[in-house]
Formats: sequence, structure tokens, C-alpha cells
Amino acid sequence: MSAILACTDGSLYAPSIYQHAAWAASRGGASINVLHVIERDESLDKQDLSGSIGFDANAELLEELAKHDESHARVARLRGKAILEDATKQLAGYEVKTTQRHGSVVETLDEFEEGAELVIVGKRGEHADFAKGHLGSNLERVVRSAKIPVMVAAREFKPIERFLVAFDGGSSSLKAVHHVATQPWLRGLECHLVMCGKQDHEHELSLEHAATGLRGAGFTVTADLLAGDPDEVIAREVTQRNIDLLAMGAYGHSRVRSLILGSTTTHLIRTCQIPIILFR
Repeated sequence: MSAILACTDGSLYAPSIYQHAAWAASRGGASINVLHVIERDESLDKQDLSGSIGFDANAELLEELAKHDESHARVARLRGKAILEDATKQLAGYEVKTTQRHGSVVETLDEFEEGAELVIVGKRGEHADFAKGHLGSNLERVVRSAKIPVMVAAREFKPIERFLVAFDGGSSSLKAVHHVATQPWLRGLECHLVMCGKQDHEHELSLEHAATGLRGAGFTVTADLLAGDPDEVIAREVTQRNIDLLAMGAYGHSRVRSLILGSTTTHLIRTCQIPIILFR
């Protein structure tokens, strides 16, 4: 049986992550593996807190710091255990496995990706600044490193009846179309396919090819080639069509270009209040 990987840190997004995982599991007949990662706090490693106060005093301070670290680690483990117990309760009725790891989220996902179909993460973690719209610190790293699709959960789960595939003809969006056509998650739902670009034969042919593939998989597809900036067009179409889920390619290959010019992916994650499935 395939698995859904649900990454949780106990933030405000945790209940939504579990509900999205339950939805995907019920659609695909999958089990759920809830992952909680205790990331190493390097704040003390980068500071010399002892100062120039002599060897004996320094040794005493280091001993106190060691005790502090041990206590901090114990609290983190107990908190993680409580988070996973809560996840199990919220996912009652599903086949659930819980896993706690020390290290990085990316390394943990790399360990568990084999045999999994989907990773689900929150848009923001427990330390994100909601007022400023900051995304979770691990989100981009997870999306860039994951070998399987990543679903970014919305703040609240809502029933999913219609979805939109943002298509640009590139390899990532072709992968999104292929995944939609071959996997069970979205079968029977209303499908919208939107491409942003000039009204020319090349774009029309590319869009029609994608639409034909989806129709061949049994979807009723509304396909549109629309002029305008992808950031604005896709966000507008999501709102006007009452879309419940967005599927799209994620990021470009150049990190520098993304940092300089901004990213359609990042913009849509910030602005769209619906879950987004990302493909690389």
C-alpha cells in the first residue's frame, strides 16, 4: 500500500494537514505516515557564552549549558510525542503510523519517500510571522528536494470538488498533467486547465495536447489560453472559478533567478487560500 507523508510541527496548520492527508488517503486507498522532526537548535553553537572569565568559571558555565541543552531536548521530545498522539486521535479510522526524528525535514523525507505518493506540509510553521505573510522556513527546501509531489495545505480544509492545473508547457507542468491523469486523487472532480501566454499556434497546440490527455483519462476539462501575467491570471481564475485545489509546476531550476525576479510559485502559495499540489 502506498503512503501519504504528513509533516507536522504542531502549528496552527496541523489540523488542516491531517484533514488533507485523510482526504488524499481516502481517495487513493493509502496509509498515512505522520512525521515530526526535531530540528537541531544551533543558536548556542554559534556563540561563546562563557567569555574570558577563566578556565574554572568557563567549565562551570559549560556544564550548566549542557544541562540546559539536555533539558531542552527532553522537552522537545515530549512535545513531539504529544503532537504525534494528537495526530493519531485526529486521524482515527485511518491506517496511521507516526514517526519522530532528530535532524532535518529534508533528510527525513528522503528516508521515507520511497513507496510514498504525496507529501503534505503546512504553508507556515509554528515560528512563521502570520502578520507579514512569511512562509514556513522548510517549505521551499522540501519542495525543491522532494522526488514526489508536495501538497501545501491551506489554513483550513474544505471539501474539494474542482481543481485547476496551471499549465505552461514546461516539464514540471507536464508532470502535473501526467500525475493528475494517472493517479486516483482527483478522479471524478471538475477539471480546469489554464495556460498563460500569447494566442499562437504553439501555445494552443500544447494546451490542447494536455487537455486531450486529461480527457482521455476520463476528466471533463475546461481548457483556456489566457493573456496576462501568470501571477495575476492564475490567482484571478482560482477566485472566479471557485477552485478548491491548484496543481502546478514548482520553481525554476535557477535559484538565483528566482530570488532576483520573484517566483510565481511563491506568490501563489502566499495569495491563494486553497491547497496547492506542486511538481518538480
